[in-house]
Amino acid sequence: MDPSLILPYLWVLIVLVFLEGLLAADNAVVMAVMVKHLPPEQRKKALFYGLLGALIFRFISLFLISVIAHFWWIQALGALYLLYMSIKNLISFFKSKDQQEQEIGDTHHFDESGEEIKASPKAFWGTVLKVEFADIAFAIDSMLAALAIAVTLPAVGIHFGGLDLGQFAVMFIGGMLGVVIMRFAATWFVGLLNKYPGLEGAAFAIVGWVGIKLVIMVLSHPDILILPEEFPHSTLWQSIFWSVMILLVIIGWLSSIRNNKKHQNK
Repeated sequence: MDPSLILPYLWVLIVLVFLEGLLAADNAVVMAVMVKHLPPEQRKKALFYGLLGALIFRFISLFLISVIAHFWWIQALGALYLLYMSIKNLISFFKSKDQQEQEIGDTHHFDESGEEIKASPKAFWGTVLKVEFADIAFAIDSMLAALAIAVTLPAVGIHFGGLDLGQFAVMFIGGMLGVVIMRFAATWFVGLLNKYPGLEGAAFAIVGWVGIKLVIMVLSHPDILILPEEFPHSTLWQSIFWSVMILLVIIGWLSSIRNNKKHQNK
């Protein structure tokens, strides 16, 4: 590689790792919420399968990114799944909130003798399947975001996986580091959701917001162009997206703290 390319490649890699870390955190939140109802031992297994799926699907999407970027309907399917999952679970969340008090901790996963109450195989594998579908949608979002940054790099002149080798390598490193970050974030988020159950609503609102992000990418696809092609990568949209994301986290956090105080005062 030309020595003059080292600095821009290092800089883009740092930016990409940061971006993938944020996207991995979103994916980790979704996994944490979806496996939260399982008892601790099965929850660990479901998280393991979820993380393995995230790794596999990111790897696959990296090699198929030229196909994913070309066919807008693939992005649309990912967007529809995330929006469906967000709306469905938000409705369930608010219904359960109105009907009963939220419990704190894991005590409801054990019987009177202290033995763990396991979910049925059907319920367990159904949860794993939902997590894997979410992983696919997030993998599409992750690789499209990485592609938008990587293609700004100067080419090294060697093609691999449908991309320039240098750009491919940066996307690969960023994506794999994102999965490593997700590994630690998912477990942490499970604990956080058990302590502050109200964050579950914010988590699924964030899922829907990521789905809307994919909708924006579909609407600006060269075959659609309802929105300008450069809009998803513009400073305006990025500012709107991350501002709403931060706002959702803050609202969920404040709501959880308020609910916990009400629970303690009863």
